[in-house]
Amino acid sequence: MAVLDRELEDTAYGQLDFSDELRVTEQDVLAALGPDADMLMSEIDVDVDELIRLINAETTMLPPLVLPDEVEQDRTASPQAKKAAVEEGLREATKTWKRRFLKGAVLSLLVTVGGGGAAALAMNKSITVDVDGHQQTVHSFGGTVGDVLKDAGLSVGEHDALSPSPQAAVGDGGVIKLERGRQLNLVVDGVSRPSWVRATTLSEAMNQLGMGSMLSQGAWTSMPSSGELPLQGSTVQVKTLKHITLFDGTNAPRKVDTTAVTTKEFASDLKLNLGPDDAIEGGLDVSLKNGAEVHVSRMGVSMVNQEETIDPEVQKVDDPTQLQGQQSVEDPGTPGKKLVTYKVTKKNGEEVAREQVSEKVLVEAKAKIIKVGTKKPPAPAIGDTGVWDRIAQCESSGNWSINTGNGYYGGLQFDRQTWNAYGGQQYAPTADKATREQQIAVAEKVRDARGGYSAWGCGYKA
Repeated sequence: MAVLDRELEDTAYGQLDFSDELRVTEQDVLAALGPDADMLMSEIDVDVDELIRLINAETTMLPPLVLPDEVEQDRTASPQAKKAAVEEGLREATKTWKRRFLKGAVLSLLVTVGGGGAAALAMNKSITVDVDGHQQTVHSFGGTVGDVLKDAGLSVGEHDALSPSPQAAVGDGGVIKLERGRQLNLVVDGVSRPSWVRATTLSEAMNQLGMGSMLSQGAWTSMPSSGELPLQGSTVQVKTLKHITLFDGTNAPRKVDTTAVTTKEFASDLKLNLGPDDAIEGGLDVSLKNGAEVHVSRMGVSMVNQEETIDPEVQKVDDPTQLQGQQSVEDPGTPGKKLVTYKVTKKNGEEVAREQVSEKVLVEAKAKIIKVGTKKPPAPAIGDTGVWDRIAQCESSGNWSINTGNGYYGGLQFDRQTWNAYGGQQYAPTADKATREQQIAVAEKVRDARGGYSAWGCGYKA
């Protein structure tokens, strides 16, 4: 009767992990049997070395050791880094292989040998572990979900979901379900929405996040909706379907369905050819929303030739036969013609600017001749001038051309309103520019209309 009595760093057998050596070691046997190793080995007449020999015998059929792709295909690193990576990958692959298959081999040998068969069968359990829908069978001597997962080389992350809980007891034929958490950054119409999901495909994740309707309504995604989400996390672009009304220049408005995020992307998708002077209202960086309107201003520039009339030039000549202030047309003249070239700018069919570029005279205009009278009017008939000289002497010191800027003009100090009301404009715009006789003639009209000289402060001098 052989009993395992070798020291393994004072560690309980059940806490040992499998070794990373390519051969089966004593540590591997102890890890496979777990905390009941002594009891199980005491039931069979075989020591550890013999058990290892039986495991390595040709009659024990085990699956081949499969190296991970990154170990077999990493050709980009330096020789030293490549060697270290290969060695690390080989060690991890070896431990994983032992966790999955060595327990079954040890159990089979115990049953075959005989003495420990019943105890081994009683202690070993066959558990189904479902990880994100992928099932595997795990043989374990552990009594809890956590023990089984450890035997299977599986750990539970902060964002994972495990059922039953790690502390829950598990029996032969039990099922453990592990849903891995994945970090997913959905960039929806340019807005980042990071979150954690327990889904393996994009469509499942969007349904979990309450965004599944975006897919059914025609949203565009940067990866297929059925595509698998990697465990290490991912970023996915989502562009929602939008119903846009396009107003393009003078064209009739039309409805457009698009997943474009900005007006620039919208114009590119629709192949809207924008000229150097064309523009989209708001610019090319405007974010599009469902139901929005996009207005495209089309600017057209053309050269237009237009025949126009040339107005006759007005020429004035003095006429000494007419009184001052009188005019007469001697020759009405004749309009000319010219051809004018304009640069015309139109926005959406409507003219917004016109610039003259050149002109060419087709017919010269004939000037219009106006005669302007220069003859001075005859002196008005006036009565006793001595009265008015006395009043003027009092009002303006007898200065008939005075203009002090106080609103009163001439020797008799007329204001504009009175001067104009009694015919003074026929002589001059203001009294100071009229002759003494003309001022007296207007003054006599004022006197007669008002019945005396009360209009003047110095009227008492009359």
